[in-house]
Amino acid sequence: MVTTQDTRDDVRAGIVAAATHLLREKGANAVTTRAVAQAAGVQAPTIYRLFGDKDGLIDAVAEHVMAAYVSGKSIAADVPTGDPVADLRAGWRAHVEFGLTNPELYALIAARGSGAPSPATVAGLDVLRRRVRRLATASLLRVDEEHALLMIHSAGNGVILTLLGMPAEQRDHGLGEAMLDAVLTSILATTPATPDTTASAVAVTFATVLPDLPGLTAAERALMAEWLHRSLTHPTP
Repeated sequence: MVTTQDTRDDVRAGIVAAATHLLREKGANAVTTRAVAQAAGVQAPTIYRLFGDKDGLIDAVAEHVMAAYVSGKSIAADVPTGDPVADLRAGWRAHVEFGLTNPELYALIAARGSGAPSPATVAGLDVLRRRVRRLATASLLRVDEEHALLMIHSAGNGVILTLLGMPAEQRDHGLGEAMLDAVLTSILATTPATPDTTASAVAVTFATVLPDLPGLTAAERALMAEWLHRSLTHPTP
């Protein structure tokens, strides 16, 4: 029995497929509401009803392309290997490869409105946040987790956009590894073999386990977190 929900899902999938085809064949500028509606054989109001606005459609296309990429590459789930730095490197390389493989999608996301980040971006940040948390737990960070997260995220996107701005034959494919090494030098307290015991590294690790410390009230945890954040963001010269 075909239900209204089945029909709605089919129409939605058809619109996403049409938008993805336009993106790949004609580029980001071709993905307009009118062009997608015509390619999918629907009226423009249908797109707004199903996706809310063009940003919603872009989000759906991004998720569709990313899902296909992950399936095609058979990328394993975010399962730690025991070496948090190696896990971070693997994730970095996969992210850069995805960006270079899907330049038009990156251009489309860049043209997206300036509101909340797309669900695909949020999901990617969640994966990165787990990897950064493992670095902190292993006492390998010299900066707080959020600072490390933003540095890695910004550097990764910067590498992709820089390489995409070059002719393919002129791209320096060692740039990604060099940038990651530079970021790691800035955020890692020491080499993976020997956890750092300096005050800043200990403070970062302590901040990581603070939510799980027993015998403290919520107010006491909040106060201690404030002290740790102040110490990490305003170190003594």
